[in-house]
Amino acid sequence: MNSNLKIHFLGAAGTVTGSKYLVDTGDKKIMIDCGMFQGLKKLRLLNWNYPPVKVSEIDVILLTHGHADHTAFLPRLVNMGFNGLIRATKPTLDIASIIIRDSAKIQEEEAERANKYGYSKHEIAEPLYNMIDAENAISRFNSLEDGIWIELYPDIKVRFQYNGHILGSTFIELEVRGEVIVFSGDVGRKSDLLLREPKKPQKADYLLIESTYGGKIHENLDLEEELSKIINHTYDKNGTLIIPSFAVERAQTLMYLLWKLREKGKIPKLPMIMDSPMGNNVLEVFRNHKSWHKMSANDSKQMCNAFIIVKDFRETLNIMDDKQPKIVIAGSGMVTGGRVLNYLTEYIEDPSTTVMLAGFQAEGTRGRQLLEGASDIKIYGKYYNVNAEIYNMTALSAHADQAELIDWLSDLDTNPKKVFIVHGEPHSSDAFRVKLKDTFGWDCILPELYDMYELK
Repeated sequence: MNSNLKIHFLGAAGTVTGSKYLVDTGDKKIMIDCGMFQGLKKLRLLNWNYPPVKVSEIDVILLTHGHADHTAFLPRLVNMGFNGLIRATKPTLDIASIIIRDSAKIQEEEAERANKYGYSKHEIAEPLYNMIDAENAISRFNSLEDGIWIELYPDIKVRFQYNGHILGSTFIELEVRGEVIVFSGDVGRKSDLLLREPKKPQKADYLLIESTYGGKIHENLDLEEELSKIINHTYDKNGTLIIPSFAVERAQTLMYLLWKLREKGKIPKLPMIMDSPMGNNVLEVFRNHKSWHKMSANDSKQMCNAFIIVKDFRETLNIMDDKQPKIVIAGSGMVTGGRVLNYLTEYIEDPSTTVMLAGFQAEGTRGRQLLEGASDIKIYGKYYNVNAEIYNMTALSAHADQAELIDWLSDLDTNPKKVFIVHGEPHSSDAFRVKLKDTFGWDCILPELYDMYELK
C-alpha cells in the first residue's frame, strides 16, 4: 500500500471561485467540490481547459454544498471521463441539480443569443456543456447523512457536518489512515435568519479554510431598519428597487425579511416580485427539508403568498413594462446572468431606480463593477449608463467574516500540522493568514492554482 497522502489544488487557490481539491491517498483519488470558475475572464477561460489530472482515475466526488462555484463544473468533468459517484447531503444534491440544470440552460441560451446577434469572438459560440451533460452528472448523485462517520473505502472515512452557509451545506471531515483533513466549505453565520448555527470542527490534522471575508468584519447593522430605509427612499423617488440575488438561501432570506417588514408596516404595500425560476425551485427544496432550517411551514406559506412569484418569461416582460414602484428580487447575485439582466437593461439608466447588492461580488463580475462605481456596464453586447443608485448590503452575507471564522476554529483540540487558506482573493487570504498567526500561532500556506502538497 502506498502511504503517501497528497492534495492537489485545482481551484479556489489564489481566488475565491472554482473550488476543486483532489486528495490522493496513494490508493484512491477523492475530489472535494467541483466548482466552475466565475468572474475574471482569465478565470472563466480555465473552465474550457482539461485539469492537470487524469479525470478517469478520480474515484469519488464529495460536495460541501450546492453553489455553482462548488458544483457547476460537474457536467464538464463527467464529459471528460469521470465515472464515479457524486456524494453529498440530500438537500445539497437537490440544490446542485437545480443549479447544474440552470447553468446548462443559461449556457445554451447565451450561445444561441451570441450566434443570433453576432457578438461572440468565435465563429460559432458553443456552451461549456448542455442539458444532456447536466443530466449525466445528476445521474451519479448519491446522498449521505450528515453528522455520522461513513466508510468510503478501507481506512478512509468521511463525515459531513452542518455549517449553516446555505441549505444542506456542510464542512467535510475526511479521515485517511487515522489522519483527519477538514475542508471548511463556505462557513455560515451564527445569526442567520433561516439557518441554524454552524457546527465547529473538533480535530483537524490538516485544514483547508475558506477566506472569502478573511480580512473583513461585517457591518453590525439592524437589517430591518437599513432595508426599510432603502425601500422607503426608493418609493419616495417613485422608483423600483432591484435586488440581484443568489437563488439559494439568499433569495429566501430576502423574501422573509421583506414579508416581515410589510407585516410590521415598516414599508409600503407595493408589489414584491421574486423572478428567479431557480429561486422558485429552491423554495420547494426548503419545503422538502424542514429539519435543515428554522422557517415554519406556516411562515413559508404566508411569505410566498406575499410575493408575485414569476414562472414565465412573458410575466417578466409585463413586469418590466409596468413602471409603477415595486421590489424585484431576481437572479443572479453577482449580475453575471439570469433575469436580473433583463430588468437592468430597462431600469439601470433611470435615476429613480435603486440596485441593492446583497452578497459577495467576485472580481470580473458586473456586480463588482457596480460596487466599484462603474459609469456603465455591458449587457448582451450593449453598454448601459449606470444612473441608478447602488447600495451594498454586506450585512446580508451568508459567509462568516474574519471574527466568525476565528470563532469557528476555536474548538480544535490540537493545532493542525498544516493549514491551507483557500477560497479568497489574495488580499483577503493574506489578511486572514496574519490573523491566524497572531491568534493561534499557526504558520499557514496560501496555495496557488495547481499547487500540490504532500501531507505525510
